[in-house]
Amino acid sequence: MLGKLSWSAIPIDQPIPLIAAGVVLVVILAVLAWVTLKGYMPYLWREWITSVDHKRIGIMYILLAMVMLLRGGSDALMIRVQQAIAYQSNGYLPPEHFNQIFSAHGTIMIFFVAMPFVIGLMNLVVPLQLGVRDVAFPTLNSVGFWLTATGALLVNVSLVIGEFARTGWLPFPPLSELTYSPGVGVDYYLWSLEISGVGTLVAGINLVTTVLKLRTKGMTYLRMPMFCWTTLASSLLIVAAFPILTATLAMLILDSYFGFHFFTNEAGGNVMMFMNLIWAWGHPEVYILVLPAFGIYSEVVSTFSSKSLFGYRSMVLATMAICIISFMVWLHHFFTMGAGPDVNAIFGIASMIIAVPTGVKIYNWLFTMYGGRIRFATPMLWSVGFMVTFIIGGLTGVLVAVPPADFLLHNSLFLVAHFHNVIIGGVLFGAFAGLTYWFPKAFGFRLHEGLGKAAFWFSLIGFYVTFMPLYAAGLLGMTRRMQHYDVAAWRPWMIVAAIGFVFLTIGIVFQVLQIVVSILQREELRDRTGDPWDGRSLEWATSSPPPVFNFAILPDVHGEEAYWAIKSRAKQRDLEKNEPHYEDIEMPRNSPTGFVCAFFATVMGFALIWHIWWMVALGFVGAFATFVVFAWRDHDEYVIPAAEVARIDRANMAERRALASHPGSA
Repeated sequence: MLGKLSWSAIPIDQPIPLIAAGVVLVVILAVLAWVTLKGYMPYLWREWITSVDHKRIGIMYILLAMVMLLRGGSDALMIRVQQAIAYQSNGYLPPEHFNQIFSAHGTIMIFFVAMPFVIGLMNLVVPLQLGVRDVAFPTLNSVGFWLTATGALLVNVSLVIGEFARTGWLPFPPLSELTYSPGVGVDYYLWSLEISGVGTLVAGINLVTTVLKLRTKGMTYLRMPMFCWTTLASSLLIVAAFPILTATLAMLILDSYFGFHFFTNEAGGNVMMFMNLIWAWGHPEVYILVLPAFGIYSEVVSTFSSKSLFGYRSMVLATMAICIISFMVWLHHFFTMGAGPDVNAIFGIASMIIAVPTGVKIYNWLFTMYGGRIRFATPMLWSVGFMVTFIIGGLTGVLVAVPPADFLLHNSLFLVAHFHNVIIGGVLFGAFAGLTYWFPKAFGFRLHEGLGKAAFWFSLIGFYVTFMPLYAAGLLGMTRRMQHYDVAAWRPWMIVAAIGFVFLTIGIVFQVLQIVVSILQREELRDRTGDPWDGRSLEWATSSPPPVFNFAILPDVHGEEAYWAIKSRAKQRDLEKNEPHYEDIEMPRNSPTGFVCAFFATVMGFALIWHIWWMVALGFVGAFATFVVFAWRDHDEYVIPAAEVARIDRANMAERRALASHPGSA
């Protein structure tokens, strides 16, 4: 009846996961009780859960990422503490639990923190920057988000029902095959990533179509903001790379469920084919994450330097060069595995070449700052911190791209430090810069500056104190994923890294405090202009937060910096009061399709993990029925009357004129 599921699946003998799951359950129940007692549930269902508005979906992606950051960060804290105290002892984590923790940490941080964070920011901002009303496929956008949330849910369920994979964040065979991983841990990994991977692919297709087909009048490719270009490049990589991941994991599923042997050398398969396939996805994945962050830095540096972005066209060229070359370097992840010196040399050279367009970007940001009136607001601090940190990460990347050096450093903590140098210093700093920068646009009030700066400095110092020692330990020969060790020379570095993580944790606490305090003080931090940073692109032309239709009249763009030109003309004409001709606006109706699909995907995923075949059939029928109902929907749009559009726009313009005539009141 319940397949492999029984009471033995609950880890009663392991107090840490049980206590953690208990705390999470209590928090969830408390939130649900509060929402229900306050009567917010109908509002949440109507305005958020079933919403197809790109802004709300983007906010939900970011919220998912921040919640999962707390989970992934707690895993990281446990790893650092374990390695600090596990010199000539077993520490406090048994080996099987330690293996699950580092596997879950990597999986969560890449797939359920970094990916939702950047996709959320792209969803929130790109349609506004392009001057359009929504993404190309609004309901599909909702489906993509909820499938991603399903994957995150399954990973967290593994904490208390069953186990998670012990293979690392990538399920290398033969370790991931039934012989060595007979439990359900690898199945949790495979199904959570298959489901969320479909959600990510849907988001990529949606964003590519939006950028290519939905730009406002006059918004040619070379007038798009840099964030739109990096979104296009990242989304193209998603469309090209994620099917490789889906197919590779599908082959592992066939190996596990039906005795196929795609990657089993002894049975006619080829384990090296797995290495090629997983890294043919894996290296583009790094650029899927970091390219949107590059776009964020371009927007922030230009705005807070009060200057146009230096070398805009070279930035576009560099972005698309990275997009293409990122598919030509995957073999540098396994130089040590016998491809031969000629092949290694080719991929080593390609790995160095891809550093060139990144260097172009760094110089362009520096030249943008040069001669500008720089304001060191919190988003700018994250950007400057990124430049310093990412250069170190990039240089160590070029070092491990040299095959002889990689033979020494492969699978050592040097590699772990390099990867975190790039992902934290590049992607996470960018996500925090983007969050602080666009928060007033999303919610109508700024984040607290003082707490934001405290969060930045603790995070920056904590990063260096945590990860620089790992470079040293790696050079001393310490390999990754060690549950305990006996080499005395490694221990001081592990203790320093654990102290550094305390600083990082304080940084996260300040970020949480920043959001809480800002909500409490939202009236004082209110953005009434829609343009709190004196921005240069079209998202700042709308109110904060924007109406559901984004723009009462779709903008007509002239020149590269669309909103800067509009502001300049408005100042010359003293915000002239000639009203445009308002018209009715058609907008897509909210739809529960995404949420219902995710519900049935969760049921199917859980049932497939535990071999509950009747539940699999039930979930499949429900998902299919949902798609049929959606496909036969007659009325998928509603009309906002011109009078309502005019009322909203007049109120926005009146407030802007009032603030323009009294500049100090903003």
